[in-house]
Amino acid sequence: MDELILNLIEQGGYWGIFALMVIENVFPPIPSEVIMGFGGMAVARGTMSFWPLLLVGTVGSTLGNYVWFLIGDRMGYARLQPFVERWGRWLTLEWHDVEAATEFFRRHGQWIVFAIRFSPFMRTLISLPAGLTQMHHGKFLAFTFAGAAVWNTLLIIGGHWLAGYASASHVVMDWILGLGAAAIVAGYLWRVLTWKPRGE
Repeated sequence: MDELILNLIEQGGYWGIFALMVIENVFPPIPSEVIMGFGGMAVARGTMSFWPLLLVGTVGSTLGNYVWFLIGDRMGYARLQPFVERWGRWLTLEWHDVEAATEFFRRHGQWIVFAIRFSPFMRTLISLPAGLTQMHHGKFLAFTFAGAAVWNTLLIIGGHWLAGYASASHVVMDWILGLGAAAIVAGYLWRVLTWKPRGE
C-alpha cells in the first residue's frame, strides 16, 4: 500500500501535492501528515526535491486555510450560523464550536494563527474565527504561511527518515498505513452518525 500511495503522489507531481494540500485544508479527506510525509519519502527516492515540495505544500496549505478565512470574513456571524446549523452533521461541527474557537482566538491574539498550525485538530478551524473577527488579510496569510512552512518542513524530514524503514519492511508500513486510513474513515463516520447538537 505504501508503494501504491507513493507512486500516486509521484505521478501527480508537485501540482498533485498542491491540490491535495488545498483540499485537505478545506475538507480534510487525507491529513497533511500523510501527504507531506509521502512527499518526504519521494525526496528520499530522488523523485522530488525538498524546496519545490516545501513551497507547493505550504502555498497549498495557506490557500486552503484562506478559503475558511474568507468564509468567515464574507459571511459574518449572521449568515454563517444558519449554514453551520444546517450542514453541521456533515462538517461534524456545531455553532458552539465556532463560538469557542472565536473566543479562543480573541483570548490568545492573532499570533495564534501561526502557533496553531502545529495542532492537528484546530489548525484549519482557527481560520474561521480569524475571518469572523476581521483579521487583516495580509497578516493572516503571512502567519499561516510561516506556520505551515515550519510544520511541512518537519513532515518532509520525517518522511525522508521513514523512507529507510519503508524500504526495509513493506509489510509493517502497509499495516500502519492501512490501520491509519481505517481509523480516519471510522473516526469521521462515527462523528457523523453520533453527531447531535448540544440543544437536543
